[in-house]
Amino acid sequence: MAAQVEPRERGATRIADRVVAKIAARAAREAVAAVPADGSPPRATVSVHRESARIRVSLELDYPCDIGGQCGAVRRHVTERVEALAGMDVPEVAVQVERLHSAQVRAAAQGRTR
Repeated sequence: MAAQVEPRERGATRIADRVVAKIAARAAREAVAAVPADGSPPRATVSVHRESARIRVSLELDYPCDIGGQCGAVRRHVTERVEALAGMDVPEVAVQVERLHSAQVRAAAQGRTR
């Protein structure tokens, strides 16, 4: 008959930083209403220390929009998804808006001829 091994002696699961970064980038994509037509999808970098992940998300937004509201939604959704899927505490999500895409400028550029 095999003896039962205590949970703390069974080992540990380690989730790689790049996996957490992919979860965060996907969550940011889900939180943003739409990626601009000529924009790049959100990217994330992560620093994991023990059971805690600090996350930096870079994204592009259509303009005009509620930039603060969009960034807040990204922060909340990334925190929720990383906590749920990776089981990590997320004390910080920094959102950096890399570029704003103006619908008016895009429309004006499409109307020009050369």
